[in-house]
Amino acid sequence: MQFDSAGEILDFAIKEEEKAAAFYKGLAEKVESRHVKEALLSFAREEEGHKAKLLEVKAGKLSLPTGGKVADLKISDYTVDVEPSPGMDYTQALVAAMKAEKAAFRLYSDLAASAEDPALKDLFLGLAQEEAKHKLRFEIEYDERVMTDN
Repeated sequence: MQFDSAGEILDFAIKEEEKAAAFYKGLAEKVESRHVKEALLSFAREEEGHKAKLLEVKAGKLSLPTGGKVADLKISDYTVDVEPSPGMDYTQALVAAMKAEKAAFRLYSDLAASAEDPALKDLFLGLAQEEAKHKLRFEIEYDERVMTDN
């Protein structure tokens, strides 16, 4: 992927966050459980928050910190991919969320590795860390709600 400006990169990142929000909203439409539906809509709102943050960065009102590394429990590495379905339960929704955040983290990490401009590299690293934080949140939730019950 080739970008000619920071604005193009931000536009790309904004579109990715829109896709993520749409992904969670789409999952929410497929499930019957009110609890799972509410959780998925909450995930969508978080992605919309990312988009709002990126729009602020684009407008020059905010910069994304790269910060330190975020812990990775690697739970998503050992879960089976889940297909969205009407009978999806909370555990399956968490797995789908972990996988989506992991993919977003890898995308932004790869973009950071290929960026030559230090400001763009920092931007991508910041975005990757945001996604890593969300994946960690889902992994902790999975660990506390699923793994401790087994």
